Formats: sequence, C-alpha cells, structure tokens
Amino acid sequence: MKVFLKIVLIFIFTALVFVSYFSLVGIKTNKFNTQIKNKLINTNKDFDIELDQVNLKLNPVELKLNVKILGSNIIYKRNVLETESIKTEISIISFFKNEFLIQNLDISTKPVDIKDLISFTKTFYYSPELIILEKLSSIKGFLIADIKIYFDDNGNIKDNYYAKGYIKDTKFSSLKNFELDKLNFIFRIEKHNFEFKDIEFSLNNINFRSKKINLKKIEQGYLLKGFLNNKNVKLDRKNLTLFKEKFLPDLIIERISFSSKNQFSFNLDKNFRIKNEYLSSDIDIEEFQIINNFKLKDIFPKINNKIFIKNNNVKIEYIKKNFIIEGKGEIYLQKNEDYIDYKIEKKDQLINFNGLVKLNKDPFILSFLNFKKDQNFETKIKFSGYKDTTKQFFLNSIGLDENENTIIANGIQLSSKLKIKSVDSINANYIDTQNQKNIFNIKKTNKRYIVKGDSFNGEYLIENILFSDKKNNYFDEDFELILNIENINLDREFNLKNLTGNLIFKKKKLVDGSLKGDFPGDKKMNFSVRTMDSKIITTLFLDFAEPIVKKYKFIKGFDGGVLDFYSIKDVENSNSTLKIYNFKLKELPTLTKLLTLASLQGIADILSGEGIRFDEFEMKFENKKKIMNINEIFAIGPAISVLMNGYVEKDKLISLRGTLVPATTINKAIGTIPVLGKILVGSKTGEGVFGVSFKIKGPPKKLETTVNPIKTLTPRFITRTLEKIKKN
Repeated sequence: MKVFLKIVLIFIFTALVFVSYFSLVGIKTNKFNTQIKNKLINTNKDFDIELDQVNLKLNPVELKLNVKILGSNIIYKRNVLETESIKTEISIISFFKNEFLIQNLDISTKPVDIKDLISFTKTFYYSPELIILEKLSSIKGFLIADIKIYFDDNGNIKDNYYAKGYIKDTKFSSLKNFELDKLNFIFRIEKHNFEFKDIEFSLNNINFRSKKINLKKIEQGYLLKGFLNNKNVKLDRKNLTLFKEKFLPDLIIERISFSSKNQFSFNLDKNFRIKNEYLSSDIDIEEFQIINNFKLKDIFPKINNKIFIKNNNVKIEYIKKNFIIEGKGEIYLQKNEDYIDYKIEKKDQLINFNGLVKLNKDPFILSFLNFKKDQNFETKIKFSGYKDTTKQFFLNSIGLDENENTIIANGIQLSSKLKIKSVDSINANYIDTQNQKNIFNIKKTNKRYIVKGDSFNGEYLIENILFSDKKNNYFDEDFELILNIENINLDREFNLKNLTGNLIFKKKKLVDGSLKGDFPGDKKMNFSVRTMDSKIITTLFLDFAEPIVKKYKFIKGFDGGVLDFYSIKDVENSNSTLKIYNFKLKELPTLTKLLTLASLQGIADILSGEGIRFDEFEMKFENKKKIMNINEIFAIGPAISVLMNGYVEKDKLISLRGTLVPATTINKAIGTIPVLGKILVGSKTGEGVFGVSFKIKGPPKKLETTVNPIKTLTPRFITRTLEKIKKN
C-alpha cells in the first residue's frame, strides 16, 4: 500500500511538474506539424502552411493548448505570406471530440511587400479598395503587421478580425497628376473600420503630416475623416489643380507658398466617387501669386501683371461644394504694400463677397469722377456684393473714405467683363484732381440717372462725354443722364451756373439730349445732340467761348468770343464746322513764328502785346478714326487774315499749309479795309510782297515751319475774304 501510495504521489508530482513546465515554459516539437497542417487544411481547403518547429504551452484553466509557430509561411491559393510567428489556441476537448480544432490565428508578419500582401489578402477577403490598390502597378513599400483571425465552428473566418501594424516607405506613382511618396503610418484595421495614426507622406514632393485619419464602412459606401497638416510648402500650377478647381476656378494661380492645419471628411460611394466633402483649414500664406487678368488699369494705373498676396492668414470651410474663405494680410496690386481683409462665401451657384482694401502710396484713379488718390493719406475702400450664375458681379455697396473725401455707391451691377450695367445710387463729397469741390448725388429711376448737387467739376463731362469720339468704357448698358447742378466748375477760373438738361447714351455713345446753363453777365450755354437717319447731329453755342477754347493748351491769351459748333457724325466719319466770333489772341506760338519769319514784325509785336483781334474764325474739318482732315481754316481780322488746310494724325503728325496776308495788302487789293500804317508792315507800307505762304509739318513736339513771300493772292483767298466782308 505504501509503495502504491508512493507511486501515486510520484505520478502526481511528475504530472504537476509536467503541467507546470508545460504551462509556464512549454515544449518545442515538430511531432504535431502534420496534424496541425492537416487540421488547417481540413478547416479550409484553400489554406496550407509550411512549419518548422512548434512551441506548445498548456492553458490548464481553459483546457487549451497555446500554439506558437516561428518562421512559417502561410499559403492561400498558392499565394505565400511569410510570417515572424503564428499563434493559436487548440481546445483539448474539441481535439478529442474530433471537432474543429483551431479557433483563432494570431499572425505576426515579417516585413512584407505591400503588393504581395494585397494579392494574398484579396484571395480570401474581397474588397473593392483592394482591387483598386492592386491595379496601382507602381505601388511600392513594405508592411509589418499583427493580424488576428477568428474562425466559426465551420472553419469560416468571422467578422471580428483585426490587424495592426505600420507601413514604411510606400509610394504610389500611378495617380493622375499626383505622386504619393514616403508614406509612413501606424494602422489598426477591423471590419468596416480603418484607423491610421502618425501619418507622414510626400505629395508631389510636398511633405504632409496627420495625427489621425479614419476610414469607416457605412451603408452607402465609406466615410473618410481626419486631420492633415503641413509646414511651409511651395505649390506651382501643376500642384494647384485640385485646389483651383474646388475653390477658385476663375483665377490663374502662378504659385503659392503656405503652411496649414486641416480637418476633413468625405464620403466614398461604391464606385469610389467623392460626396459630402467637408474641409476646415487654417492657412498661413507666405506668398500667393496670381496672373492679373482683371481690367483694372484705368483704376490702378501701375497695376502689376502679377498680383501678390503676402503674409495672409486664411480660414477655409468647405461643405458639399459650398465654401467660406476668410483672409487678411498684405497685397501688392502695384509697387507698394497695401492691406486687404476679405470674405468669400459660395452657396449653391451664388458667390457672396465683402472686404476692405487700404491703399497707401500707390495711385488710385476714378477718371469718370475726376478723382485721384491723395498720396498723403490712406484710402480705405470697403465693398460687399455677389457673383451669380451668369458670371456677372453685383456690388451691394462700395465706399471710399480718404481724409475728408467720401464716395459711396450702392447697387452696382457689373458685366462679366467688369463693365457697369447699372448703379442704384452714388453720394459724393470730395476734392478732385483740379482741387475743385464736388458735392452731388446720383439716383437711378428705371434707366434714368438723376444727378443733383451743389457743385461738380464738369471737365470730364465736357472733354470725354460731349466732345470725344471715344466710346464710353465704363457703362455697358443704355441709359439717360438727367442733370440739375447749381454750380459747374469748368476749370479753376470759370464756372457755369444752373446746368440742367439730359443726355441719352445708346451702345456706349451719346445719341440724344440737350443741356443749358448760365455764365456770368447773362451769357448762355446751349448744347444739343440729335440722331436722324443714323447720323448724330451735335450743336454747341456759347456766348462766352473762353472757358472752352482755353482747354487747348497751344492757345494762350484768348479773350472774349462767341462760339458756334455744328457736327454731323455717321458710323465712321464726322463732318464739323467750328465758328468763333469777335475774339482776341495774345499768345499763339505758331502764328508768332509765322509773323516773325515773314518779317511782319509789327504784327508780331501786337500779338505778344495787347493781342490781335479777329472778327471771325471758321474751321471746317472731318474726322475718320485717328485722322482729322482740315478742309479749311479761315480767320479774318483788322490786322491779318489767314487761310489754311491740311491734316492731323493724332499724336503722330501735323501737316498744314496756307496763306497769311496783312490787312494792308487786302486793302490794296479790294480797297475796303482801313490802312494800319507802319505798325503792320514797316515803314514802306504797300510796297514789297502781298503776304506769305507757309507750311507747318512734323510731330506735335517737333514742328518745322517754312515761309515763302508771295506777290499774288490766290483766287480762293480773295473769294473767301470778299464773302466775309460782304456778310459783315
């Protein structure tokens, strides 16, 4: 009995030692390799495994064997996955019952080529994303992972599998317009959920970082969301394709240098089309350069071919093709630094915007208001508006504030070419380029603009609207201008009171209207335009011609005069007649030179002294594009008469020829004009030549004058002189 008891105790002790050793240390053997392999094949005929040595440990509490296999290869449909280790648990009870043996597999891989892993995984787990990844033939990189797979009672893989690990030095170069390189991240994958952390990658040589990105299976596809940051990077046109198409499709972006912090999410449907995009970005722009395709040179005369935005902080929120962009910082429209603060919001097909621009030293001009920025003061321009589906701009308001100058406009509609289609109202109180005070308001009623005010500088109105052949470059629609202004400043010296009337513009041209006003001394101004049979007829009558004539810089010392102007214009040509009566000239450089060259020094002295009086001046001319053909200029007065013709090519060439005759010669020829004596032609009055013929030719600033004496007057000269004398 004692012997039996000893044997039992020894057996128990031996069993306990074995179980303890088996549980704590385990045993290494290859005796079960065939059984494990056969069981795995029986579980799933597509599986196979290459085994070297198996480590076994006993779990006495759960009656399971913990199996660890080192250095094996898993084979699934001839696709091989090299492993660092494989762990599984075998139920001892199920083993003896000949039930399913393997409940799970814990697989730790060696560094695996990603393409090989994709091919291996795809054989037993179908997924559209794996199909797409496999087609990226240029994918490179490797992966190390720990994979846990659970089997049901029938040996099928259950849904509660997961994998974790990291990917190193991965590259995708088959993406259209993009090359993804140096991709590194930690991952955890479960069914319907992919989590990626500590992500680093280079996109087209631009480095990005992300703390976390999550891809989750949802009912209609996938939801991808996460964070993405980058330090200062530089993008050129190639890299800007996606950014430009989403946010600023109308801009030609040259390059951008920036750093950013971004949060994003979007859905991928079953065909991997992107939907429900969301992006929130905080961007620090070091430099943003765009090509200037805006027609703003009339406003910013020194505007650059490329516009630079620097040191801007920009916040972007993008939701389902709608977005909000807010930013502020430096802008270089011209040479010097200015400031911009802006907000752009796209909702459906409508783009709203508002902002503030502060201009410092660079010029800013509103020529139609005769306004120019004062370089001594900061100019603030505040604006708000929107752009519709027709690419037309609408400015709800735009206001200019500079020292004591204010100009506020409301309800401005612009065409796609930034031409004005309509304006609801303008209120102005400013000093213009001639140091003239302007106080007026403009209000739109239908297609009529009613202009009322205390004072207005009319120089632009006269020179660029009433007398210019140029089309109106600011307004893109037909309209009528109704004027009622108490005081019109023609220049620093002359004013016109109580200007009233209307002007009608069609197809950017003045076609109809009339104006009237009062000069001091009960003198009047009347202007009219009429269209008849496609011809525009313009008339202007001034009791006081001096304010208009003095605008021609080559005429100085003009005094008095009554002006009568008449013009007929068709599509290409205009024929005009200008008459001025009873005026005096004190300075006219070309005429003075003619008199001096003709040795008519006495008349030249009068011209430079008290001035030469003319009874009448008449000019008949026609304009065609940039050429003015002067059919005839005839002027007659007590001292001299002049007859000339020629042509003027604007800003290029002047060519005139004519005859100048002192009044004494005319007196001898026709015996009607009093003799002026020695003061006109010297001590031998009546002797010598009758007059001179002359030519004036050359560029406007380099005119050459030649003079030849004549003893016989042309019949044309005598005829014209007799006509004037008989008329008077």
